[in-house]
Amino acid sequence: MTRNELLQQIQTKRSYLCVGLDTDINKIPAHLRNHPDAIFEFNKAIIDATRDLCVSYKINTAFYEAYGVRGWQALEKTVHYIGNEHFKIADAKRGDIGNTSDQYAKAFFENLPFDAVTVAPYMGSDSVQPFLKYEGKWAIVLGLTSNKGAADFELQSCGDELLYEKVLKTVSQWGTPENLMFVVGATQSDSFINIRKLIPDHFLLVPGVGAQGGSLQEISEKAMNASCGLLVNVSRDIIYAGSDENFAVAARNKAINYQKEMHKYLK
Repeated sequence: MTRNELLQQIQTKRSYLCVGLDTDINKIPAHLRNHPDAIFEFNKAIIDATRDLCVSYKINTAFYEAYGVRGWQALEKTVHYIGNEHFKIADAKRGDIGNTSDQYAKAFFENLPFDAVTVAPYMGSDSVQPFLKYEGKWAIVLGLTSNKGAADFELQSCGDELLYEKVLKTVSQWGTPENLMFVVGATQSDSFINIRKLIPDHFLLVPGVGAQGGSLQEISEKAMNASCGLLVNVSRDIIYAGSDENFAVAARNKAINYQKEMHKYLK
């Protein structure tokens, strides 16, 4: 999906919502847990309930890899079921030497129909650039994350700037706003204004709204650019909104609330 196609989806749906399919079999409704394909059945119901309200789905691969072959098969079925209308993110946080990153890129972009992969930039340009070679595909590079451990490295001084600032400025030169996004956690809202000065045109993938306490209003006011430039990910607050047989209805109602609020900020 190109940048223009993604922007068109945002304008059409009046939404920049990304639904995170971080599906934990221990948290899905009890009536599904004994289903032979429980993860996919849960995902399918969530997708059906939210596809008209969101522009993206993010699949955190760890929740599927943990179950071995069956989990990976559920991931494959899920990403194919989503289809081509939505921006599909493999939240895999890959990042290794060049020839290894080549294989990771091949796995997600050639063998699976993902539009983007999250990438850790610690090993430098050759760990990121293989993901930027594919036309219409994206690398989403970790910038400033919302976990407590962000203080260990990302928020440390690096010369006359913070390390995350150096990462944003340096990595932004490796690609363009057409194929490169950055992850910025919702709980780092005080930094959004500064981040927009460093990377005014790039899309930001913002996790941490909902269960982690990030404010959609703060993000939208401080980080939205002229073309929106945001994908706000919500996972647990939507997919686990209900725990009985009407879980998909509860998920839809939550997604409606987010979409309505986003519509207001897009105006």
